[in-house]
Amino acid sequence: MRVPAFAALLTDAGQEVLAGVDPKEDRLSVASHLRDDPRVAALAPDLPVSDLVNAILTQVDLRERGRAKFGGRSQEMYFTPDGLEQSTRRVVADYRADRTAAVADGRPAGDLCCGIGADLLALAERGVSVEGVDADPLTVAVVRANIDALGLADRARVREGDVTEVAPGAYPLLFCDPARRGGRGRVFDPAAYSPPWDVATGLARGSSAACLKAAPGIPHEVLPDDAAAEWISVDGELKETALWFGELAEGPRRRATVLHERPGLLATEGAVAHLDGVPGLGPAPVAPARRYLYDPDAAVVRSHLVAEAAARVDGALLDERIAYFTSERSQPSPLWRVLEITDVMPFSLKKLRSALRARDAGTVTIKKRGSAVDTEKLHRDLRASGSEAVTVVLTRIGDRPYSLLCREIREPA
Repeated sequence: MRVPAFAALLTDAGQEVLAGVDPKEDRLSVASHLRDDPRVAALAPDLPVSDLVNAILTQVDLRERGRAKFGGRSQEMYFTPDGLEQSTRRVVADYRADRTAAVADGRPAGDLCCGIGADLLALAERGVSVEGVDADPLTVAVVRANIDALGLADRARVREGDVTEVAPGAYPLLFCDPARRGGRGRVFDPAAYSPPWDVATGLARGSSAACLKAAPGIPHEVLPDDAAAEWISVDGELKETALWFGELAEGPRRRATVLHERPGLLATEGAVAHLDGVPGLGPAPVAPARRYLYDPDAAVVRSHLVAEAAARVDGALLDERIAYFTSERSQPSPLWRVLEITDVMPFSLKKLRSALRARDAGTVTIKKRGSAVDTEKLHRDLRASGSEAVTVVLTRIGDRPYSLLCREIREPA
């Protein structure tokens, strides 16, 4: 999709054609109909009709795919394929924007490498005056269209530019999401981000308050000493590491944050669940299995806060190298799943199958950490055919593989 074809969609006639496409219809028949529709050719007489048809169908498809990140709002927005894939989910953008807006005090913000504008829009909706910067002309056109579509032009704008030419301190508030994809796919080395890691952190340090977004698997050893690091998950899936600088770095130096897009799941702890690092806590104790097994959220594990999680329930690790912990207490939380342990046994297919048969197991959920067992093959080999639901946890204790038979403890309604 090119800029002139995208621009044609923003005209009144383009909007009419775009609104008339049913996303549930067969794409081949829709494409054929659009090619024969004189309104399409009239959108931009100098462009091939095929370019205009592609631009229309691309937006229809991306808006449907965008529901997963933006809900119903995606039907008002515009996207590029890469921009949608790399964009921040709305629940995360809203969370970060709330935190940033709390210290804004009327100061403007810059959103560098702004992509399709998810973070820029979230900041503007909270009253922050914000300017986006991106190097791609089509992306800039898409962001500008999103600003207009959501009625935010009075406090949001975007320009084409190279963020490496932005001077540190140019924006009192700053958000930067360096590109983590190159010509060969995803980039894992922060030094190969665009802009490079040292440039991005320099920009963040130059502002009074800043947030730098990084991959969730960023090595702990490259995290800046002057930044507070926060690992964020959504519905159990780890999404990113947010590094907070300046005024936004006050508070815990390490934090795991659990968000949910499904309503009601965080009822016991409010809209967001946090777990903060405790200075000087030390490693969690190690002990044999107790009554309950805790399976911490991915954000807790990746932030190296399993000891803090275990301490909340007087828990202990089963093995110092594995992120399961055990306790005599059951304390449901969005930060972990709680399972009641009924049996602990060294792993053996024969013994496991016999134990499941004795419990009339039919629905078997298999979870594992520190185990090399092929769970799909194990499912087939277990041949469970009963009526009860059982969770099997595969792990390692010391040098031996173990199976734990469990039932999940669910939060009271």
